[in-house]
Amino acid sequence: MFPWVVFALTFGLLLSDYMSRQVLSAVFPFLKEEWGLTDTQLGSLTSIVALAVGVLAVPLSLVGDRWGRVRAIVVMAVVWSLATLGCALAAGYGHLLAARLMIGVGEAAYGSVGLAVVLAVFSARRRASLTGAFMAAGSFGSVLGVALGGLLAVQFGWRWAFAVMGVFGLVLAGLYWVLINERKLAAHRVDDAPGTGPALAARHRRAKLSTLFSTPAVIFAYVGGGLQLFIAGSLFAWLPSYFNRAHDMAPDKAAKVAALFILIMGAGMIVCGMITDRVGRSRPISKWTTAIVFATVTFVFLGAAFAVEPGGAQMLLLAIGCFFAAGTTGPTGAMVARLTHESIRATAFGTLTLFNNVLGLAAGPVITGVLADRLGLATAMRYVPLAAVAAVVLLFLGRRAYPASIRRLELAETTGATDGGPA
Repeated sequence: MFPWVVFALTFGLLLSDYMSRQVLSAVFPFLKEEWGLTDTQLGSLTSIVALAVGVLAVPLSLVGDRWGRVRAIVVMAVVWSLATLGCALAAGYGHLLAARLMIGVGEAAYGSVGLAVVLAVFSARRRASLTGAFMAAGSFGSVLGVALGGLLAVQFGWRWAFAVMGVFGLVLAGLYWVLINERKLAAHRVDDAPGTGPALAARHRRAKLSTLFSTPAVIFAYVGGGLQLFIAGSLFAWLPSYFNRAHDMAPDKAAKVAALFILIMGAGMIVCGMITDRVGRSRPISKWTTAIVFATVTFVFLGAAFAVEPGGAQMLLLAIGCFFAAGTTGPTGAMVARLTHESIRATAFGTLTLFNNVLGLAAGPVITGVLADRLGLATAMRYVPLAAVAAVVLLFLGRRAYPASIRRLELAETTGATDGGPA
């Protein structure tokens, strides 16, 4: 029962994380009208969060591994929630940009530390499913942030949209502090099963930080997964504005429709994770194959969606493309877990978060915004699916490197590669 309490509360805080991050997309039209912001400026307000997350994910994840993951999670949640309340008080673009930066500081290591906490209390055979389900909270939080934010902005003004998100995060942080602690986590910890865990350290030794990049396969997982999330980042940030401009929808309706597609993306993350675990149960290398398939399908259907005129056909193509757009999250998370040791797993997921944000969630919104200023948003969105092509190439290379990488890990165990030295 306790592991599922851990999952529920950690999942809930990731909801809050993305509600605070993505509520901004719902109020783009209000900020553009009130402050006269350009699309590049609007994109930068989204990207500054992801950029801060990417830059700080690894060092703050390392702090979480050393200082205590529960304590780190609560502090992070309080910081991003207070910063979200600060957005509600912003007097202009500069103030809002600074508050958004602090949201990124608070959120930087949450996904990696939170996922490490979740995976520590469940068996290894569920990794892709749990990773996909946990990270799907990002999509569901985005849905709630965009839909609820659009409703609040229309009814009460855009500042209330930020205020409600901030209060929600503070309430969840309090519950986490009361119900979860390091002692309970240690009592419910599930060690890697023999033959399925990474061969990087003896069970009770801390692996060296150099092992985060010790094999080609894990590097390809980091970079390939990050590039695929370029697409998700662009969709999170710009779908409400796309429906507002290309489909002539009112801001609140555009936010609701965009929220539906983001919800589809979240459902796809869960289903793709479950498929990956089932397919890879007997042949772990098949997890790479599923990731390649998910990225390929994304390119085909989103490329077609943004190439046709707005209408019913476009909506259907867009729905299929969104379903698979973040489907690589579960497989890449499972591969990183497979190729790194539990003692530094939060730091490993922090490294994955670095690539996910710098290459994906930060780059996507701002590059799409720059293209929108020059070419128009409808044209800019046509270029977004091309990121999947690069992701497919890198994931294919990771699949080829995987057998040799596993052999290298097994050799590291037999030679005591992690003996001695600090992590």
